Amino acid sequence: MARGGLTRRDIMRYGGATVAGTAGLTLAGIGGYAWPHPASASEATASTATAPVTPDASGGVLHFVTRPDLTPPAITVSRHSGPQAGDPPYFILSPAGYPLTGPGQPGLMILDRYGNLVWFSPNTGFPAPQGMGRVDLQVQTYQGQPVLTWWEGRVGLGVGYGQVVIADSSYRTIATVGGGAGLSADLHEFIISPQDTALITAVRPRPANLSALGGPANGTALTGSVLEIDIASGAVLFEWNSLDWVPVTDTYAAFSGGTGGEPFDYFHINSIAVGHDGNLIISARNTCAVYKIARPGGELLWRLGGRRSSFQMGPGAAFWFQHHARPRGTRSLSLFDDAASPQKEPQSRAILLDLDTTAMRATLSRSYTHPAKLLAANQGSMQLLADGRALVGWGNLPYFTEFAENGELLLDGQFPIGDQSYRAFTAGWTGHPTDKPAVAARVNQAGGSVVYASWNGATELSSWTVLAGSTATQLGEAGAQRRTGFETMITVNSSGPYFAVTAHDANGHALGQSDTVTLES
Repeated sequence: MARGGLTRRDIMRYGGATVAGTAGLTLAGIGGYAWPHPASASEATASTATAPVTPDASGGVLHFVTRPDLTPPAITVSRHSGPQAGDPPYFILSPAGYPLTGPGQPGLMILDRYGNLVWFSPNTGFPAPQGMGRVDLQVQTYQGQPVLTWWEGRVGLGVGYGQVVIADSSYRTIATVGGGAGLSADLHEFIISPQDTALITAVRPRPANLSALGGPANGTALTGSVLEIDIASGAVLFEWNSLDWVPVTDTYAAFSGGTGGEPFDYFHINSIAVGHDGNLIISARNTCAVYKIARPGGELLWRLGGRRSSFQMGPGAAFWFQHHARPRGTRSLSLFDDAASPQKEPQSRAILLDLDTTAMRATLSRSYTHPAKLLAANQGSMQLLADGRALVGWGNLPYFTEFAENGELLLDGQFPIGDQSYRAFTAGWTGHPTDKPAVAARVNQAGGSVVYASWNGATELSSWTVLAGSTATQLGEAGAQRRTGFETMITVNSSGPYFAVTAHDANGHALGQSDTVTLES
């Protein structure tokens, strides 16, 4: 069992397997990837200046004197140009190993623009049994306030069964949504709508005639569902199911299963977004199409891509097995074009399409590719920033990349080999943790002491003051230093033997003080 509760075999690998604890179901036809439950298997680039991360990053894993319980993967960020005006200050990630070899704990992670750790919550820290995982960390808005959101639950064969979580600026859970209409929240999407409702993906086995695909006439297919749920009450406000609008013959997935115990995943919904008119834009990997559906009526308004596109696809506009479709204004749409598993293009792309809904023509506006010719088998994301830059998460590959509007590569983020993040985002965030700063003190062989200080998730932290004394109740200032990373090492002349630290913001105001500790040799 891996550290953090989520075993490496839980995370993204190929092939089919039985999902233990899912009413005996095996989900077939998932189009190239699987997230097996642990009980279901017997086991399982060129860069320029890179800012230093925490000094001890041996084996691709970060280690901290003050927080030995945290061992996240070490992420490197290589800048190919200087910081840009208006840079969102943080990267928002959910690292997880692939398949069994990823170093460090899986969990939820916030980094600064140079790759320094700001906040990490390992999967051991959430209230769930072994075999559970967390993905899709995002910064969203709920009731007018910025919040962190993520999905947590059991994962199996590319589908999730769990709940979505909303946490406040102190990292405390303030709301959860487990699903509705007899369904659990799937891992692929959780959006807080402008009306403060939850939009989530879900899956449901349903009877289907699969004879045209070589399967049984009385077979079982797995639908892709959209649920809109009132967060406060849990009431289902809207439900949409793919089989009511999209036939199984629209799939590009290789057929297998199709029985009650092994439903065929013909659709594989993987994103939801709210359009400018309040209707929904959804993406389905296995039909290689994006759909606009009426909200609340559910009518299918148009199809983009796939076997029956409503749009004529211009040169370079076609995509395959895509993820993370997002409308941009009234006539543009961004998405991550995996184009793999099976491979359809030489490499994956992040693309921006212009949609002419009068002439019904889709035109490629921008395309972002990595010079390493990355080809992602699954997952992936594309986030457009206000100034035209794009942040691309490369799915099951251990990279995220920021591009200028003209396609110039601005920075590369890289996980240790064996790690990945379902999506990658950049955003602003202000964190006020409720726990105290952490401190440790060691004897300095050159004289005096070495004090280590950290405060997980405190984004306004700018500097530290060390307090020392001969008794625990009589401490005086022994030194000060600016924050140098997640954990700051401070040398002082005092031998204590009692030490504490005070955290300060950029204006020198005290934010919090640690407990008092004794000097260790």
